[in-house]
Amino acid sequence: MTTSPVNHIETWSTLCHHHFQSTHHIKLFLHHLVTTCVLFPHSVSKCSQLALVLNCYKEDDPQHFCHNLWVSPHVFNILLSLIEDHSIFYNQSNVDQLPVSFQLAIALHWFGTFGNSASVDSIAQWAGCSPGTIINSTQQVITATLPLHDQAICWPTAQEKHDASDWVERVSCHAWRPGYCMVDGTLVTLYTKPGHYGDQFFDCKSNYSLSLTVSHSLPSVLCG
Repeated sequence: MTTSPVNHIETWSTLCHHHFQSTHHIKLFLHHLVTTCVLFPHSVSKCSQLALVLNCYKEDDPQHFCHNLWVSPHVFNILLSLIEDHSIFYNQSNVDQLPVSFQLAIALHWFGTFGNSASVDSIAQWAGCSPGTIINSTQQVITATLPLHDQAICWPTAQEKHDASDWVERVSCHAWRPGYCMVDGTLVTLYTKPGHYGDQFFDCKSNYSLSLTVSHSLPSVLCG
């Protein structure tokens, strides 16, 4: 059985059509490969604790607010009022920054954690944002806080020295009255044993820690 010339022409035309169609699809696919950074994009679910802490705990549950940020709502408001107008929080970028209160909360939460919980990824998961946002927010809060050093840490006035001396005499004896400065310290627990001279960091509470001490001059009666 022989095929007619007409059937040959139709078959050839069909093959050519499929060939050109396949070639077109291949070109589109190759163009997609070349121009696309992420072939299979996906979104990561993020559930932020910031709104819960700042909107709910701050007003109705100060204990849990302090557990998350390590300061009371009143202290948080004072810190926020001191730094919120700093120029570091206002730039000309097309990408809006987080509210200053959110950035302060991120920094305070990070300052109060240690161990695995202090990793950037863990803080980012808690805050519901990217690790880069955690780093930038913390750096900006530090930048805005540093100029407050002289305002927060200063020598006592004459009246404050007098009041402190009155308190020393009241709780001790008259011989101690010339003293108005105190010495105190606290242990900052380390996550693990330091690699260098680690045994020297082992404290009386069976932790590895650093001793943070605020020291001023002692009463003159003790210096003789």
